[in-house]
Amino acid sequence: MSTSTPYTPPRVWTPPAASGGQFANINRPTAGATFEKELPVGKHPLQLYSLGTPNGVKVTVMLEELLAAGHQGAEYDAWLIRIRDGEQFGSGFVAANPNSKIPALVDHSGPTPQRVFESGAILMYLAEKFGAFIPSDGPARAACLSWLFWQMGSAPFLGGGFGHFYAYAPIKIEYAIDRYAMEVKRQMDVLDRHLAEHRYLAGDDYSIADMATWPWYGLLAKGQLYEAGEFLQVHAYTHVLRWANEIAQRPAAKRGRMVNRVTGPLNTQLHERHDASDFDTRTQDKLQAPT
Repeated sequence: MSTSTPYTPPRVWTPPAASGGQFANINRPTAGATFEKELPVGKHPLQLYSLGTPNGVKVTVMLEELLAAGHQGAEYDAWLIRIRDGEQFGSGFVAANPNSKIPALVDHSGPTPQRVFESGAILMYLAEKFGAFIPSDGPARAACLSWLFWQMGSAPFLGGGFGHFYAYAPIKIEYAIDRYAMEVKRQMDVLDRHLAEHRYLAGDDYSIADMATWPWYGLLAKGQLYEAGEFLQVHAYTHVLRWANEIAQRPAAKRGRMVNRVTGPLNTQLHERHDASDFDTRTQDKLQAPT
């Protein structure tokens, strides 16, 4: 293993002048708003403020699946929050999510607006609001919630751990990459062993547990996350890949992955979504086409 200058933590930590590599300009050790800006509100009761990262994709897939299942009350406006520009620190967004992380949902269908933050909480809120994609009771419900919370607890090792040190950190630290690569591969093995015996995470039925896990571990299995497929030898997790490919073919999952997306081919980017017709008329390739 390569060595570097030993680091001895001081008695009292103070923030460095810059920390976080590509995200240094938005990292800070305090919470709260840094500027005043109200959030826009569209025509639908459900207002989503997000970005097409794996955590954001969870919720847009859920909303599109609800609409595909016939729940018209799930129509929504999806507003783009550019986190690298620090838009999550505006006063309106902080009011919706005091943790300043995407996604945040505000439900205007009741007498007073209801804010919901944390992607797993949003999935549970929508599932219970519409009575869909969550088993009502018994072992299937216990399995669904167990895998949902497994994902919520595991993904920080994949995103903030492996993803940060492998793809975003300003220097490559062998110890950190090895530490998180080992844990991510262990997590993939957990999934692979389970999916060898189950079609979906909670059993025979597609649920919010799959919607939460697919944008992270499904895309990793398909080599579409951090360009780390070869490094982690993800092709070995054949059962995860089978499950990931099956979900990737769902029309609602395809649409959900487009919403608030700002990377990839222009025809897969729908920066904001306010109507179902936007998928046909307002993707970036159409908006940027010469007139």
